[in-house]
Amino acid sequence: MKNILKNKTFLITGGTGSFGSQMVKYLIKSDIRKIIIFSRDEKKQEDLRKTFNSKKLQFCIGDVRNFDSIYDATKNVDYVFHAAALKQVPSCEFYPMEAINTNTIGANNVMRAAYENKVKKCILLSTDKAVYPINAMGMTKALSEKLMRANSRIFIEGKTIFCATRYGNVAASRGSVIPLFIDQIKNNKPITITDKDMTRFLMTLDDSVDLVLSSLRNAKTGDIFVQKTSACRIIDLAEAIREYFGKPKSSIEVIGTRHGEKKHETLVSKEEIIIAKEYKSYFQIPNDERDLNYNNYFSKGNIKKNNIEDYSSNNTKLLSKLQILDFLKKKIIKELS
Repeated sequence: MKNILKNKTFLITGGTGSFGSQMVKYLIKSDIRKIIIFSRDEKKQEDLRKTFNSKKLQFCIGDVRNFDSIYDATKNVDYVFHAAALKQVPSCEFYPMEAINTNTIGANNVMRAAYENKVKKCILLSTDKAVYPINAMGMTKALSEKLMRANSRIFIEGKTIFCATRYGNVAASRGSVIPLFIDQIKNNKPITITDKDMTRFLMTLDDSVDLVLSSLRNAKTGDIFVQKTSACRIIDLAEAIREYFGKPKSSIEVIGTRHGEKKHETLVSKEEIIIAKEYKSYFQIPNDERDLNYNNYFSKGNIKKNNIEDYSSNNTKLLSKLQILDFLKKKIIKELS
C-alpha cells in the first residue's frame, strides 16, 4: 500500500461526510502528497480544516452536478474516491430528480472529469440498495454502477480505471439508525422501528475504508468490490442499545415501513454471485466483457446452479443481541455518546 500512496494526490467528493472524515484520518498519516476535499458545504469544510489542521489538506467548494467544477478539481489528481451522494431513502423518494442529478448524472460527471484529466483510478462508493432496487436512492445508485461499467468499456484507450465498492449500512454514520436510537433513549422517547423482522447489514466506518483501500490495490476496470459483513435484526439492535444505556424498559414502538424501505437488503444478487470471485473479506464482481452482439444474447449465457442464493442481510450471519452489544461497546457507541 505504501508504494500506491507515496507522493500521490487524492480527491474525495463529498469529503466532509462520515466516510470522507474517516478516510482523511487514515490517509493523513501516510506519505501522500495531498488530499483534496470536494463538497458544497463550507461550514463542514471549516470544521474538518480545524479538526486536522494539516498542510496536506486542501479544500474545494463545488458540486458534482456541475461538470466544470469537478473537472477543475480533478486536475493533477492520482486517485478519486467518489462519495458525494443523496443517501436518505425518504428524501430521494420525494425528490427523485434531485437524486438523479446528484447520484447518477453527478457520478458520470466525476468519471468523465477523471478520464479527461488522466486520473489513475476512480472509485465510486455504492450501496446495497442498488441491488434489486425498489426506491429512488437505490435506482440512482444502480444506474451509477451501470455508468461506471459502461465507461470502463467506452474509455478503454485511456489510463483511468473505473471501479466501485458496495456495502450496507455503516453503523454510526450520519443519518444512520444508531445515532437516532441513542438520541431517542437519551431524551426518554420511544425507540421507533419499522418492522420487528427487518434485518440490516452492520459494518463500521473502518470497514468501509478497508474496502475502498482493497479496491485501490486490487480492482480492475469495471470491478465492483463488495464487503462481507454480519447483519442483525433491527429489533435486536434497538434492544442492545437500550441495555447499553441501562434503560431496559424503554418502550419500542413499531411505526411501519417508510417510503421505499425494504425488509431485507441484498449486497450481491444471484446473477452476480455466479460470476463473482470470493475472498476472505469481500466479493469481487468483474465486468461483463460481452459486446453488443445481439446474437450472443440468444446463443450464449451462464449456466446457473440450482441452489444459488443472493448474499443478503437475511441469509448472512445474524448477530445475537449479546454479539450486537459487544460490537457496539468495542466500536461504535463511545464515539457517539
